[in-house]
Amino acid sequence: MNISAQEVNKLRQQTGAGMMDCKKALIEAEGNFDQAIELLRKKGQKVSASRADRVASEGAILATTNGSKGVILELNCETDFVAKNSDFLGYGEALLQAATAHNPANTEELLGLAHNGLKLSDMMLDTVGKIGEKIEIGTYQTLESEKVITYIHPGARLGVMVGFSGTDGVAIDAIGKDIAMQIAAMSPLAVDQDGIDATIVQKEIEIGKEQARQEGKPEAMLEKIAMGKLNKFYKENTLLNQDFVKDASKTVAQFLKETNPNLKITGFRRVQLGSR
Repeated sequence: MNISAQEVNKLRQQTGAGMMDCKKALIEAEGNFDQAIELLRKKGQKVSASRADRVASEGAILATTNGSKGVILELNCETDFVAKNSDFLGYGEALLQAATAHNPANTEELLGLAHNGLKLSDMMLDTVGKIGEKIEIGTYQTLESEKVITYIHPGARLGVMVGFSGTDGVAIDAIGKDIAMQIAAMSPLAVDQDGIDATIVQKEIEIGKEQARQEGKPEAMLEKIAMGKLNKFYKENTLLNQDFVKDASKTVAQFLKETNPNLKITGFRRVQLGSR
């Protein structure tokens, strides 16, 4: 049947699919727009299935906050070219908006939500059909606090969320960005030593003892030496004890105290592309 250029363009505007794909879908659907859209979606499903064994190691880290709640996610694709594609990033924005509005517990719940009347799992298939690459959500995390600051490092391969309390109603965007950039650069394991898992602590103590033993230190001194090494581990791997990257003469804890004595870091999330 004859399909007009106006009809093809209308379907293209509605779906974002290519002109020839839209024309073929309209011909197969005998001009029925709803059926044509479904056919294009099935094409997306076929693309997704045919690329299921492909490695989606590229992508972008995306984050947003409404002030007290933050969402950060890793959206993966196959190539860095697609990671900059407007359809790909638009889908990521839809995920963020739905996550912020509905607070899903995991990616399965997130994909079950709707955005502008379309289920996010179906929207993923549509986007796969448009870009021709596998898409998947690699990491999805949330953070709630009195104030949540987000930071995406240039290139969108690394992102951070930081939660604060004790803001005293004062804007802390600049301070929050400094702390987020500290986390991005120094990759701490926890806010302070209380946040380090006990198994990691014990492992570090045993490593410290064995190192001292290999150096020929007396057995009676091993525990003390190991604890000294553990303190060094805390300084390097806990946020508040790290040297502040913008002024190494003070720790992050000292920087916060000087800036606002009541300001506390309640938690953070650091997500790097491919780190899952």
